[in-house]
Amino acid sequence: MIPEHSLAVLLSPSPPHGLVAGDVGTVVHVHDDGAGYEVEFMDVLGQTIAVLTVDANDLRELREGERAIPHLRSA
Repeated sequence: MIPEHSLAVLLSPSPPHGLVAGDVGTVVHVHDDGAGYEVEFMDVLGQTIAVLTVDANDLRELREGERAIPHLRSA
């Protein structure tokens, strides 16, 4: 289970929200002991891009040694 307030990596894209696999968000709520999550995705200015409900299979916690680095792309 990924704890609330942890950074997590999106494993499946969400085209309607402009999100791609590999985007990093913050877990804001855990559903059913980790069966699903509410995840907030923000830009580097702190503006919310989307808050998604995702299945546990579509998300993973950051791994030790990984770094989340901002990357620019068109909206």
